[in-house]
Amino acid sequence: MPYDLKKELKQLYAPKNTDWALLDVPEQQFLALDGRGNPNTAESYREAVEALYAFAYTIKMTAKRESQDFVVGPLEGLWWAEDYAAFTVRAKDTWQWTMLIAQPSWIGEDAVERARETLRRKKKLDAPVRLEKLHEGRCAQALHIGSYDDEGPALARLHGEFLAEHGLEPTGLHHEVYLGDPRRTEPAKLKTVLRQPVG
Repeated sequence: MPYDLKKELKQLYAPKNTDWALLDVPEQQFLALDGRGNPNTAESYREAVEALYAFAYTIKMTAKRESQDFVVGPLEGLWWAEDYAAFTVRAKDTWQWTMLIAQPSWIGEDAVERARETLRRKKKLDAPVRLEKLHEGRCAQALHIGSYDDEGPALARLHGEFLAEHGLEPTGLHHEVYLGDPRRTEPAKLKTVLRQPVG
C-alpha cells in the first residue's frame, strides 16, 4: 500500500472540529515555492501550483519505481501580509504566500534535484521549488467548510476571541490545507483546514 499522509496524520488532514481547537503539529517537510498577489488572478500563483504538482508527481513516480510509493498530498499554503487586516477584509493583492505539498520523510534533496533535471529536460520547466522543513508545534486548528472567501469570520474569532481566551499569541504564519479541488467542487462544499501556530 502506498504511504498516505492523510491517513497517517489524520489530525492534520482530516480534522472534524469546525471550531478552533489546540493540537501539536510534528515536523514535516514540504516542496515549497514562494510568491505574492491575489491567488484568483496572479499568473505567478497558477504557475507556482502547477510547478509544485509537476515536482510532486515526478518525485512520486521515481519513488514508485524504487518501491517507495506514496500518495501525493493536498496543496497547502502559508499566508501573510504586512497588515493582518488584509485577511479579514480579503485584500488579496497584498497577500504573500508559500505554497506547499508535503513529502514523506524519506524524500531527500537528491530526489528534488532529480525531479528538477527531469522537468527541465521533458517539460522545459525550471521553477525554484525547494524542500523545506516546518515544525509548527502548538497550533490552533479548525476545519472550514465553504468558500475560501467566507473564512473571515473564523479568522476574526480566532484572533478576536479564541487566542485571548487561552492566553495565546500567533507565533508563525497562517497555514491552510486544501482538501477539495476548487475546479471540481462547488464553493459551499469546499473543505479547508485552517491552522495557526501559537504560543
